Amino acid sequence: MPEFLITWIVTAVSLIITANLIPGIVIASWTTAAIAAIVLGLVNAIVKPILILLTLPLTILTLGLFLLIVNAISLSLVAYFTPGFDISSFWDALIGSIVLSFVTWIINLLLGNRE
Repeated sequence: MPEFLITWIVTAVSLIITANLIPGIVIASWTTAAIAAIVLGLVNAIVKPILILLTLPLTILTLGLFLLIVNAISLSLVAYFTPGFDISSFWDALIGSIVLSFVTWIINLLLGNRE
């Protein structure tokens, strides 16, 4: 299977697991998770680098902790652009982005992807 397809499936599964773990995050269906995974990839490729560049002084000042806020904003953008994917509050997005990163990391470890 091509690597991008595996990454897409892992991200979609991670989104579903994260939605089940965080009460403020709701994903309506598997299709919604698959679409959200594509949107997340686009946001991470296009919007997130711009946000990181614009917030670089804050990121340096907070010793990198502001990147958590950037991740939460990115996840909130994905929820905004994906019908059936809802995040209740900023705090749910913040916790969700941390959980999503952790779950994705665990799944990649289990699959043998050491990226």
